[in-house]
Order: sequence, then structure tokens, then C-alpha cells
Amino acid sequence: MRTVKLSIIFLLGISFLLLNGCGAGLQDLRIQNNTQRERIAELESELGTGILQLDQLKRKLAAAYGSSSVEIQTLQQEIAALEEDIAKKKGLIASMQERLLLGGGSLPVELSTLLEDFASKHDIVTYDSSRGMIKFKSDLTFEKGSDKVQSSAIQAIKLLCGILSSEEAKDFDAIIAGHTDDMRIGQAATRAKHPTNWHLSAHRAIAVLNVMTGSKIDPKRLSIRGFGEYRPFAANLPGKKGNPQNRRVEIYIVAKGV
Repeated sequence: MRTVKLSIIFLLGISFLLLNGCGAGLQDLRIQNNTQRERIAELESELGTGILQLDQLKRKLAAAYGSSSVEIQTLQQEIAALEEDIAKKKGLIASMQERLLLGGGSLPVELSTLLEDFASKHDIVTYDSSRGMIKFKSDLTFEKGSDKVQSSAIQAIKLLCGILSSEEAKDFDAIIAGHTDDMRIGQAATRAKHPTNWHLSAHRAIAVLNVMTGSKIDPKRLSIRGFGEYRPFAANLPGKKGNPQNRRVEIYIVAKGV
């Protein structure tokens, strides 16, 4: 009897440590992301200053023609160095923003298992456990050139919402990211609603969000992104003929408040 009691106490202790560890991990993730947001804001401020400086240098260079070649060469070197620094900052900002979008990466085993099981039962869905990301294939999720969610996809999204409403997912939010390929929107009626692929990708993300809020997911837990054709999953065909693999909606499961 004493052995049984000790075993129960031991298991309860392990559970307590695991729960506390998970909570600490989420808190660490929030701190890391807040720090990253602050750094992005600093870089964006530096980038703005650099762009202003570049404009001033280019004006000086335009006014310097006819002056000594040494002065012109110096200005050209300063402009080249500043342009290189601006390009590096833009790349760093984009990289840091991408890491923020991807959230905390892999999810707790219990939640990841639920998502894997969900994806295995739906042809329109794949699950990337390393990124905590559910991907819906747009060709099977939406009507062609439209942000109207098809009935089969609505049912799948509602089942996903059931998982997000579970105890395993209570400490997580969702970022909904829409993507298109590079095919241009042809029909005038479609362009009136979605002027560009950027619009279409954002509108599709919003349509998924609307299904999720209609399934009792707290709007505070949701946000959307629209990337248009600019983050392809695979190469598009030459001549802007697109690629079905790039037409997709990705849902990233991230720590609450990230």
C-alpha cells in the first residue's frame, strides 16, 4: 500500500514539473518574441534614418557633378556602402519577422498528436509538426478565384476549431496566412473583389478566420496575414502560369500572446 502511495506521489510530482516546465517555456517564448519585436522596431527606425541619409547623399552627388572627381568618387563610395547596409537591414528585418510568424516551432506532444490525427483524415490538409503549422490546399478549400470556403473545407476547419478549443490547446493562438501562386487574376468580376493576388490571399485568410470565429474561437486568439505570390512553396511555371502547390492557407499554432 505504501508503495502505491509513493508511486502516486511520484507521478503527481512529475506531472507538476512537466506542467510548470511547459508554462515556463511559453513564458520564455513570449519574452523572446517581445525582445525580437523591440529589435525589429529599432532596425526599422535605423532603416528609415538610412533611407533619408541615402536620399541626401544622392542629392549631393547630383549637385557635385562638375566638381572634383575625388569628391564624386567619395560620395559614390558612401552611397554604395549605405545601400549595402540598407539591404542587410531589410533582409534581417524580414528574417526576424518570419521567425515571429513561425512562433515557437514544435508543439507539446499531446497537441501535436491531435493535429497529426486531424491531418491524416483530410486530403486537403497537411501538418508540419516541426513548425506547428497546418496547411490547407487552396484549390480544395476555395472556389476558383474566390474567397468563398467550400463546404468540405468548412467541416475540416470546424474540426480543427474543436482541437483549438480543447484543454491541450488552451495556451495557444493561431495565425492564418494566405498565399497564392503568380497567375494574374483574369476575370473583371473577380478583380473587382480581389484587385491583386495580395488581396486574394488576405481575403482567403479572413474567410478562414470567419469560419473559426463562427465556431466559437475567441477572436483575440486569431490574426491573419496575406502574402500573395511572394512566398512560394515551390517554383511557379514560366510566364506567370502558377503552381497549385503555392495556392494555400497556412495556420500556425503559436503560444498565446506571441
